[in-house]
This record gives sequence, structure tokens and C-alpha cells, in this order.
Amino acid sequence: MRAWVLSGVCAGAVLVPGVAAAAPAPVADLAFHGSVVLEGDRAEVLLTPRNNGPDVVADATVRLRWSVALADEQELPARCAREDDAREDERTVVCGTGALAVDAAGERLRVPVRLRERPAELTLEIDTAWSAGATDGDRTNDRMAVLVLATGDAYAF
Repeated sequence: MRAWVLSGVCAGAVLVPGVAAAAPAPVADLAFHGSVVLEGDRAEVLLTPRNNGPDVVADATVRLRWSVALADEQELPARCAREDDAREDERTVVCGTGALAVDAAGERLRVPVRLRERPAELTLEIDTAWSAGATDGDRTNDRMAVLVLATGDAYAF
């Protein structure tokens, strides 16, 4: 392998043929908005992901973590699955958002779950589990917790 040394303003820089400079990581401000309803032993989340930019996100994964255990059997949407981590798997679901364009809302997710019990209330934590390598300097709009009472009312986030 040959290397050339530049002189002058770039003194000390080394150019190596065939090695490309690493591209900077994309930057994206992901946000999740929606609502959650709790009735009996069932809860349903309606969630819309949004990318406030400045870069496109090829795909992302949102984590929904419940404060109570989920029933063993679930009928989750195709883009959703129980989390692999055995410590969290009884109460955590992850869902792919698909590609997120800049300054645009993604496809709305509807995530119904069954709970092991009929709680009077629960807390739902929402956060980004993965964002295709994009960095997000503002985590206040993609990481939140919602207290949900078993009233059948929709609680917005």
C-alpha cells in the first residue's frame, strides 16, 4: 500500500489510495405522538412517528414498555415483536417504523396488547430503540412515560 504526504496547508495529512473517508453519521430528530387506551386486560396504542430532520432515517424502531406484564399470547402487527431481552420480554414490544422522510410523519402504528391482569392503571414508556445510526440531539420528544388509567379514555402523548 502506498501513501502520499501532502505539504503546505494540509501538512501531516496522509492520503491512502482506495480508502474512503468515513461519512458523518446522519442527524435526525425523531418524535412519537399518539394515544393509549386501557380497558380491562387490553390496551391499545396509536402512534405516529415523525422525523424533524435534518436527515432522512432509513428505518427506526420504537420501544413500548409497559409497567405491567403482558399476556404470553399476543396478536401483534407484522412490524412488531416482543423484545429479545429476557428481563424485559414479558412487558416490552418493539415496532419498526419504516423509512422516515425529513419533516414528515411516518405510517401510523396501531399496537393492541393483552395484559396478564386487569390493572387499575399502568405506565407506558415510549422511546427509540434504534434509528439506523442516526444521532438525535433532542430526546425529549421520542422518550416519554404516560400514566394510563383503566377508564377507557385515550391518554395522549
